[in-house]
Amino acid sequence: MKFVIEPYELEIFELLKKTAAKLGYPTYVIGGYVRDRILGRSTKDKDIDIVCVGSGIKFAETLASFLKPSPKVVSYARFGTAAITYKGWSLEFVGARKESYNPDSRKPVVEDGSLEDDQNRRDFTINALAVCMNEENFGELVDPFNGIQDMEDKILRTPLDPHITFSDDPLRMMRAIRFATQLGFFIEPKTLNAIKDQKERISIISQERISTELNKILAAPKPSVGLAQLFETGLLEIIFPELQAMQGIEEKNGVAHKDNFWHTLQVVDNMAGLSDNLWLRWSALLHDIGKPTTKRFFSGQGWTFHSHEVVGAKMTVKIFQRMKLPLDNKLKFVQKIVELHQRPILLTKDRSEITDSALRRLLFDAGEELDDLLIMCEADTTTANQKKKAIYMENLAYLRVRLDEVEQKDHLRLWQPPISGEEIMEIFAIKPSREVGLIKNAIRDAILDGVIGNNREDAYHFMLKTAEKLGLKEVKSLKD
Repeated sequence: MKFVIEPYELEIFELLKKTAAKLGYPTYVIGGYVRDRILGRSTKDKDIDIVCVGSGIKFAETLASFLKPSPKVVSYARFGTAAITYKGWSLEFVGARKESYNPDSRKPVVEDGSLEDDQNRRDFTINALAVCMNEENFGELVDPFNGIQDMEDKILRTPLDPHITFSDDPLRMMRAIRFATQLGFFIEPKTLNAIKDQKERISIISQERISTELNKILAAPKPSVGLAQLFETGLLEIIFPELQAMQGIEEKNGVAHKDNFWHTLQVVDNMAGLSDNLWLRWSALLHDIGKPTTKRFFSGQGWTFHSHEVVGAKMTVKIFQRMKLPLDNKLKFVQKIVELHQRPILLTKDRSEITDSALRRLLFDAGEELDDLLIMCEADTTTANQKKKAIYMENLAYLRVRLDEVEQKDHLRLWQPPISGEEIMEIFAIKPSREVGLIKNAIRDAILDGVIGNNREDAYHFMLKTAEKLGLKEVKSLKD
């Protein structure tokens, strides 16, 4: 079978053919690039893996010598690999190899091998496809495991015994679930059962690699597919016990609560339909993570999860730390959405009870994340009752209008104190102290409660009255 070479690929493929001829190496484009091209998926990243029966480093150096100016060759002698960037293409070269593994490590013992050896070590049949770059068979597709047929059937399976494949490199279990989620494929039963059997092997994989795969599952069009398979194979309990703990329904006195795990998966899918923001999807995944800890049953009241959003925000920090996820503004963003996700929902319970003061406080607390918070609330609607859903969405739309009205009037979304702590210290000739905080908080609360306007003049007069109650007098006027 011939691989159809597109015009935009021809220059780079001809360079590979020229280099292969000079060195006499059997050479192939292999793996993900070939898979995605055949599937018609975007290859805009232009990452190509090239395997040759010979030295991958020498191949890269020889190819670079044909180019003017010659691109830098980044080589890794320990692994026998090299990389070149050329006209937006990222090319990675490796010599064909075969691998053997120690049971306690995913780092293989590597030996030189043939193309067949190299294809045998690939994770899945759809990733073992190779396109010949040699003159005599240029563009021929080498498909020893019927990967093309598997693509047509939307099946994911390993080239060799899946138990061996997953035992050798347990990360492949998560990659199987990730590819199935991204591509809309089914994991073949024998391969799926091997994941269940080998799940404990995931413990030898670094957290960074696990989190990378989890992020890719979350970034898929329907993340619940992968999250459900992580649960069903037993991997979730090992890599994400907090999420696993949400599964199940408990009943007391004939009263049951909903299954918060499956609810969360629906929320994540809803979010995927509303936003590509990975960290909003993480917010959806973690929004109810505090419920198992806060679950209580009271006769006459039923099940409660009081303060689960506060507990969940604290758990978010620990989860991000353990999973080696970013601890910068991305964590703060997810934490804020988790902690505030109930606020808009509670405000919409009764339109007549929505006060300007409550809206100001939501604007102040949400700040720049207000729009994302409201998207979270929209995603959190999982009722199958279309009438209830319509009412909820209508109330949410009403809340957006009211928030816009208050924001235009009071400008609280990116609120800055009209009078700073440094100014308070200068006005009353005091050092950093409890009194400074009391005055700042009093001004803030007065603005949010609508007692005074969000402007310096009102804040200044209110500050003087508040300070007087604390026994402070104005020493230096900064009114202007």
